[in-house]
Amino acid sequence: MLDEKATTQALAVMATKFPKVGSSLVADSDFHFLLAVILSAQTTDAAVNRVTPALFAAYPQPENLMQAQPIEVEKYISTLGLYHNKARYLVACARDLVNNFASQVPRNHRDLQSLAGVGRKTADVVLAERFHIPALAVDTHVERVSKRLAMVATDASVLQTEKVLMTKIPQEEWIHAHHLFITWGRQVCTARNPACASCPLLAMCQEGKRRMNEVNV
Repeated sequence: MLDEKATTQALAVMATKFPKVGSSLVADSDFHFLLAVILSAQTTDAAVNRVTPALFAAYPQPENLMQAQPIEVEKYISTLGLYHNKARYLVACARDLVNNFASQVPRNHRDLQSLAGVGRKTADVVLAERFHIPALAVDTHVERVSKRLAMVATDASVLQTEKVLMTKIPQEEWIHAHHLFITWGRQVCTARNPACASCPLLAMCQEGKRRMNEVNV
């Protein structure tokens, strides 16, 4: 397992290759960003960004969205996976915001996770990106890269992965580290056909070494 020092070194290598990283979701308000993160589950940010302009224009405020029927929302997001469920979540989330939080997006985990369609990862992303509150959201990219690099155990749960990474990465770096993991997972350490041969972190990656040995046999 990589210790704190080695984890920091790995992130430094990622930062050298990708000096500018950040959220790729586009939104004009805390409310709309929350909707975009809910929609991003099991789909790409690019796909979300293609549908949100019309969605946001139709429902500028929670009060507008809470009055909609899910079937009305579906027409805006029908190109996304799980759009039936997501439409229901968006309407219910807007209703929760109006009824429980005066239409304002909460700024803490407990309240955020009380909203329909919001789990820990979504809450982490919203806190980090909109309110700059330290959080380290674990999505598929973060989980895959951190496990391949042995920062966390391969059988660790998502919550365990988050907690271990938070002990190995300084709090002030959590948000940046999240983006580095995601970019590395999208561009280098992909789920299929990762670029092991050219990866500058190959020496730290046991899985990558195994892949290269299999290729060279």
